[in-house]
Amino acid sequence: MNETNETNHYSTPVPKIYTVSRLTEEIKSVLEERFEFIWVEGEISNFRAPLSGHYYMALKDEFAQIRAVMFRPQARYLKFTPEDGMKVIAQGRVGVYAPRGEYQIVLDYLEPLGVGALALAFEQLKKKLASEGLFAPELKRPLPFLPQRVAVITSPTGAAIRDFLKVITRRFANLEIIVVPVRVQGDEATEDIIKSLEVVNRRLDVDVIVITRGGGSLEDLWAFNKEELAYAIRRSSIPVVSAVGHEIDTTICDLVADLRAPTPSAAAEMLVAEKEALENRLKELCQRMANQVNLGLRNNKEQLRGLESRLQDPRKRLADSWMKLDDNHARLVRGLRWAIEARRKQLNLLLLALLHQCPEKRVEAFGALLGQMVHSMILAIGIRLRGKKAELRAIENRVSDLSPLSILRRGYSITMKPLERRIIRSYTEATGGDKLHIILGEGSVDCIVEQTGPEQFHDNK
Repeated sequence: MNETNETNHYSTPVPKIYTVSRLTEEIKSVLEERFEFIWVEGEISNFRAPLSGHYYMALKDEFAQIRAVMFRPQARYLKFTPEDGMKVIAQGRVGVYAPRGEYQIVLDYLEPLGVGALALAFEQLKKKLASEGLFAPELKRPLPFLPQRVAVITSPTGAAIRDFLKVITRRFANLEIIVVPVRVQGDEATEDIIKSLEVVNRRLDVDVIVITRGGGSLEDLWAFNKEELAYAIRRSSIPVVSAVGHEIDTTICDLVADLRAPTPSAAAEMLVAEKEALENRLKELCQRMANQVNLGLRNNKEQLRGLESRLQDPRKRLADSWMKLDDNHARLVRGLRWAIEARRKQLNLLLLALLHQCPEKRVEAFGALLGQMVHSMILAIGIRLRGKKAELRAIENRVSDLSPLSILRRGYSITMKPLERRIIRSYTEATGGDKLHIILGEGSVDCIVEQTGPEQFHDNK
């Protein structure tokens, strides 16, 4: 027993062996406990925003980079959209993604460096809507000169509606104002304003819609900088006036509205003219109209006097008309006679031309010409036939001279083996006892070969 202990005491210690999963879990535990809450400053690169709504990116400086992710529940609260190259301050925790063995920062908060998140979001949205043409001047609708009914979308307890109504009452008290109460600050304010716009367009017969509230910080006015509100204003079939904040404040609502007023009071002044000024203008127009009517009457009286002085006795004018009528009648009769004579001469000329072009004479001429042509054609055909017959006889003679029968008639013959149907041209092609068929100039001969050999031609002399 003691020997065994001594052996174990001096033996080499066994190393601890981790599995990959176990090692990753221990690294994850160390990192997540050590860096549970951290702030990081860096530049965004490789930013991605898939359909899942999560934001994936890398934060880097000039020496290193680290992966980062912001999941959808946190990303939806961002007022701006991250972009590559944007310098930011991020808050989150270090986590390890075991399936890939990578560590990353899981972000809970993100803020741009050098400019506030709301200001950056405002500029991003402003740039996007401008590229879509929502601020185009040609989309701005004119306001009616004297609207009869106005819907004001605002807080019923705010200073904006009090200032607006005060100016309206002073300038044009009989204008009908319909106050549509909404929240003008907070996360749900934008939805209230959009629903009110839709209700006014559907149910209220008004000439103008005014969206207004008092001044405040950028955060206070943020409900009027939402993209969905801009689209709702552009969908409105009724002209919209925006009077949000003070003169130095500018919102998306101001930019997309048909008319922007610097304050609620200014909106009321721009919406309706002052009643007293309208009355003075009306009196001035009435006076100018009366002066024009009096001037017209005086001119008409002077013109009437001139016409009276030039007016003659109707009987004299009637006598002149009768004389003029007689002269016109005489000219008309002379003109008709000249026209009839001219037509008669033209008719005679046409008659002579018609006689010259009589169909019977033309038929006779064409008949004679046709006879001549037929005679000429018969002569030409006869000459052509005689020539062709001569050519035919020459060809027949040539064919007859070249015919094998002509050659046979001169004493030649054709020898062939009847079974093989093959012509024999040499004595070597036949042997004794072969049957031969000989074609002569007249008829044919069948014979049996008795002897073969080269033919010796002897002079008969």
